Order: sequence, then C-alpha cells, then structure tokens
Amino acid sequence: MKGAGGLPGVIRRAVPLAVPVLLSMVDAFLVNGLDLGLELGVSLVAAAALLLRRRLPLAVFLVALPGLYIGYIWFAPMIALYTLAALRPGRVRLGACAALLIAAHFFPYPLSDLDLGAHRENLQVLIDATVTSAAPIALGLLVRTRRELAARVDDLTHSLRRENRLIADRVLATERARLAREMHDVVAHQVSLISLQAGAVQVSAGEEAARESARTIRELSVRTLEELRHMVGILRAAGGGSADARELAPQPDLAELPRLIEMSALDVVYEHEVPEGAGGAKAVERAAFRTVQEALTNVRKHAPGARVRVRVAAVEADGSPGGDGAAVAPQGLRVEVRNGPPDTSAPAPALPGGGHGLVGLRERAQILGGLLEAGHTADGGFLVRAEFPRDAG
Repeated sequence: MKGAGGLPGVIRRAVPLAVPVLLSMVDAFLVNGLDLGLELGVSLVAAAALLLRRRLPLAVFLVALPGLYIGYIWFAPMIALYTLAALRPGRVRLGACAALLIAAHFFPYPLSDLDLGAHRENLQVLIDATVTSAAPIALGLLVRTRRELAARVDDLTHSLRRENRLIADRVLATERARLAREMHDVVAHQVSLISLQAGAVQVSAGEEAARESARTIRELSVRTLEELRHMVGILRAAGGGSADARELAPQPDLAELPRLIEMSALDVVYEHEVPEGAGGAKAVERAAFRTVQEALTNVRKHAPGARVRVRVAAVEADGSPGGDGAAVAPQGLRVEVRNGPPDTSAPAPALPGGGHGLVGLRERAQILGGLLEAGHTADGGFLVRAEFPRDAG
C-alpha cells in the first residue's frame, strides 16, 4: 500500500524531467532521420543530457550546443538555456551563453558553407538567432521571478500571521491588565473594610490580646493593599520593566522575613544562616521571601497548629547536598520550610486556594536557574526546599 501510494508522486516528479528529453529526441529524429550518423548522434547526446539539466545547467547547455550547430535541432539547446536562466541567472553567464547560441545558429556546418555575400539572408538568420536565444532566457527569468515573488508573498503571509498573533497577544495582555485592575478595585475595597473593622476593634477592645490581634490584622491589610497597588502599577507601566514600574514600591527581601514570620501567627522557629551581603541578587532574595510566604500560607491552610521551622542558609562553592540528599546550586541560597503534623485540636480555617502556589514557586525558581522540591515527610509533616544561584536575575 505504501509503494502504491508513493507511485503518483514519483510520476509527478518524473514527467517534467522526461518530457523535454522525449521531445528533443523526436526533434532529433525528425531533423536527421533514422540513420545513425554524426548529426543524429550529437543530437541524441544533447537530448539525453537534459536529464541532468537541473543539477548541471551550464554543462548541459554546452553539451546541447553541438546538437544545434551540427544536428540542427532546437528543443535541446533552447530548453537547456531556459533552465540555465531559471536556475543560474547572471548577466555575464547568460550573455555569453546567448552569444554562443547565436553563433551556433548563425554559422553553418560545415563553416565553409557560409556565404558572406548574402547580406540579406545573413541578416535575417542573425535576427532569427537573436530572437531564438532571447526567448528562452526571457521565459526562464520570468519563471524565476514568479517563484521569487511567490516565496516573498509566502514570507509576507507568515509575517502577517505573526503580526496578527502579536496583536492578539497584546489585546490579551491589555485585557488581563484590565481584569487585574478590576480585581484590585474589588479586593482593595474588601481589604479596606477589613482594615477599618480591625482598627475599630483595636480601639474598642478591652483585652490586650484582642487589641494586638486587631493591630496585626490591620497591618496585614495595609501590606496587602500596598502589594496590590504595586502589582497593578506594574501592569499599567509600559512593558512592566520601566524604571517607573520598578520604583512603585520596595520589593520584599530577606530582611523582611522576621516581620513576615512574626505576623504569620504560627509557631515558627527561624534560623538565619546567611552572612551579611551574601543573600544574593534582589531577584533571589525576593524569590526566597515569596517561598517562605507561600509555605507559611499553606501551613495555615492545611496544617493548623503545626510547629514550623524556617531555615535560610548560604550554599558554599562546594555545595554539599541538603538534608534529604537533594542537589544544591553552587554559591547560592537555600530556603527550607518544614512543618510537623497538624494539631487535630486546632480549628482548620476555611481559606480559599487556587492550587497554583507551589507551581508558581517552582516556575520562579526555574526561571532563576534554581530548583524547588516539596513533599510530605515521614512524621506526617511537609517540607518545601528551594535553592537559587546567588547571582541569578
């Protein structure tokens, strides 16, 4: 079945190659008869040479010229000259080949038959030879130009499609920015109400613990509003990478971790083992902060009452593996957030979750050239470990 299916393709490729050869052979027999002699032999060689005209167009034309000069055939040299113009254009090359074709047409074989006194006949033959040589060249150049134009149109079509995709992506990005702004308006309104209510509780509460909890809620609300405004400002900035976008708000880094842990309302042991100035690039410190932030959020959601250990350490050049044998990035920063099993007596908060937190952290780590691992531990807890190259970003 496969061979039968490929047969039409073989025929389609063979017909354009074989038809000119057959026509040239018919031309040779019609002009020189069936008796094999010098004229017929040269004409048949010229016709057979057309099989190689696409690979060796100049050589085939030179082989076909004796067929015109000696055998008085036309198809083979004209087809060879057409192929040369279509595949190997060049003013000098085509001019020289046209001159050779004119000479082969104008001068008789044998050369002694040339009558220099027949001016009128010689002029007519010269004009005929010139037109005969110009026609295949013009046709070949026309076909080549058509192919180039078709290729150009195809390139323009692809460029137009790419431009349409870019426009669609830009429209999509604009719509996403609009939705982000709408989300900001909705969430900012709700968080503002939470902040106002927390402020009211802070003022009216009689117990110190209640006032402290209300103050923490209010500070978290304010911080959430600041981050929302910062993200929406980046979306509004052109390209999201301008200086204005970067200066909208300070980005969190390792120095903000103690405050984050303090406001988490969890039982956290924080181990900071990073020497001064060894934290790494701002992008690395920001990724480390977001990793701890998301891990603590997951603890509040899924392991209420669990004890948590947060460890941030610098990785030396030799980079010994972590506690579970995971490979580490050289000269980088390692962040570990390990929590124990949840306390069954602690109430579980009904917090919504999109299920994309760890996925986003893993993608952020990969962009920076690091890695992130997360999984359950043997004691029923959970471990999040991230490692970042020091100079990433």
